[in-house]
Amino acid sequence: MQIRPTPATLGATVVDVALADIDDNDWSTIQAAFLDYGLLIFPNQNLNEREQLKFAKRFGEIEVLAEGYTTIPISNKDERGEFYATNSDRMQQLRGNEGWHTDSSYMPLSAKASILSAKIIPATGSSTEWADMRAAYAALDPTIKQKIASLNAYHSYFYSQAKLGHKVEVGYGYGFFEGESPLHPMVKIHPVTNKPALYIGRHAGQIVGMELAESEALIDELMSFACQPPRIYTHQWGEGDIVVWDNRCLLHRAGVYDYSQERLMHHTRIKGDPASEAALNA
Repeated sequence: MQIRPTPATLGATVVDVALADIDDNDWSTIQAAFLDYGLLIFPNQNLNEREQLKFAKRFGEIEVLAEGYTTIPISNKDERGEFYATNSDRMQQLRGNEGWHTDSSYMPLSAKASILSAKIIPATGSSTEWADMRAAYAALDPTIKQKIASLNAYHSYFYSQAKLGHKVEVGYGYGFFEGESPLHPMVKIHPVTNKPALYIGRHAGQIVGMELAESEALIDELMSFACQPPRIYTHQWGEGDIVVWDNRCLLHRAGVYDYSQERLMHHTRIKGDPASEAALNA
């Protein structure tokens, strides 16, 4: 196994390993690299759903996703093989994924990690981008660090999609802010490495003690600062690639692609530890 760090502050490509057949020694190496780099890219693995789920379980308990699935397809085609309409709920959800976010932060228990594999890639290409919130926090001016040290923000999927003009039923993402949405600290201490990281993203909205406009301005300022080189890494997908990342310290977003061409990814999410990933008001 070879681990090749990216030029960014996060991420490494791992080669010369078959994830479908790793032993405990391989896993120890992968686990250590996951904590160091936050993002691991395994090219050309071509795992089936059972193999992907087996690998995912190495990281912890699986989060049950939509309709009871542990691994879900993310595609611009429906079950009949037809492209979703431009204004459909599904396409608006996919476009929402093009904004910086961390998985499940709008749920009472946010995600520990996520795994994504590429099954069908458009001929013109497809990408996903990640941002290092550890390095972003470390680079902040001390006065900003002091300002946000004890701040908490509500996270809501209803809110983040509404900003895109997509009306979601209230209750998806547990409503809209105070009393209804999960509350998370804006600075998250990683439960294993003890490194601080910004915990924000598109689902973060109102900050406790601030008006919405003031909250949005501060979060936008932090996002603009954080999601800049060398703290971002973009992966151009190849069919068969599989990627795992740490939601506790990274943001990610899907790249825009040609929606007239099919794209199919398989997504598995690892449940967070309630001791460290539960919302403050859960």
